[in-house]
Amino acid sequence: MNEPLPHEKGFHVSWDQLHRDARALAWRLDGMGPVDGQWKAIVAITRGGMAPAMIIARELDIRTVDTISVKSYDHQTQQAAKVLKSPNEAMMKDGRGIVIIDDLVDTGKTLELVRKLYPRAHFATVYAKPLGEKQVDTFITGVSQDTWIFFPWDMALQYIEPFRGTDELR
Repeated sequence: MNEPLPHEKGFHVSWDQLHRDARALAWRLDGMGPVDGQWKAIVAITRGGMAPAMIIARELDIRTVDTISVKSYDHQTQQAAKVLKSPNEAMMKDGRGIVIIDDLVDTGKTLELVRKLYPRAHFATVYAKPLGEKQVDTFITGVSQDTWIFFPWDMALQYIEPFRGTDELR
């Protein structure tokens, strides 16, 4: 039997599922902030962390939201992570009171880079793969390392031919 390609062992996430999972992450984060259980701000790792960060900010009533842009993929190929845009340094300091949100931790290289910059921040992802779990403090759903997650912003709805074909006359 042939090994499946990365896209063949897929976990498809709908907008509804992402919303439910991001809300579940907000519930886990609620009351965990370092000052009276509150968080000072949210920083989304772009681009994947933006949608969950918006949902979490709404659920936890956090009005200060910033981004850090890190590039670690070229389509489906992982490369060395590098920061393209940093969040507000006066707000960030060492990261205390900041929740850094991403959609997924895969190998952990992105979070490892950001954690070096902000060692006291709390790192949270919606989904986590085993190689990256040690870099994240809180996550909702674990998936196997060989699973490719298809996020709703990566997909479009389209007609799919039934497995057994059509009802055409034979």
